[in-house]
Amino acid sequence: MINIVLADDHTLVRDGIKSLLSKQDDFKVIGEAEDGVQAIELVNELKPDLLIIDIRMPKFTGIEVIKQLKKEKVNVRTIVLSMHDSEDYVLDSIDSGADGYVLKGTNKEEFVKAINFVMSGEKYFCGEISSILLKRLNNKPNKSEVKTSLDSEFNLTKRETQILKQILNGNSNQEIADILKISKRTIEVHRLNLMKKLKVKNIVELTKVANQYHLI
Repeated sequence: MINIVLADDHTLVRDGIKSLLSKQDDFKVIGEAEDGVQAIELVNELKPDLLIIDIRMPKFTGIEVIKQLKKEKVNVRTIVLSMHDSEDYVLDSIDSGADGYVLKGTNKEEFVKAINFVMSGEKYFCGEISSILLKRLNNKPNKSEVKTSLDSEFNLTKRETQILKQILNGNSNQEIADILKISKRTIEVHRLNLMKKLKVKNIVELTKVANQYHLI
């Protein structure tokens, strides 16, 4: 059972999300917050597995809540559920440590998929958000401005570069395995090697390094 706290200042929105989640056997909403301060209090009190939070709320924004929880080292996964797809909101949420970002217009299937992804330890950004991440990567400096070349600095193999692109597209290990027609275990090994070579711990750091060093 995945215990969830919802944080949104609109009662109707919370009711709609709660109704949707109640139809899933393994999801349980154990608390609801209508502002950022209450969200932090409920997470500390109820110790949920997951916090689903809006960005624009009274007292503390969703981004500020996530930053505070990270600062306090609270063991909770976080998904931002917002109507806003602006680049600033998305990148600020990711930089704050959010584990996922989903738009309120997302369909039920993708919303459930996002929760399962995040609770399995992976990051999840819906299709529209993934395009913002790729846009950041595509705003690359000229090759003459790149700090160091791919070959000399990281020595990635052709296969590792392929997998890196798929990871940055937001695909899971299984999805990458299906696309490249190799085993999921092979993908897991390559992913681990990528993290070691690039000296990163998560998808946010991976995105920053890929952008900085012109890796794709």
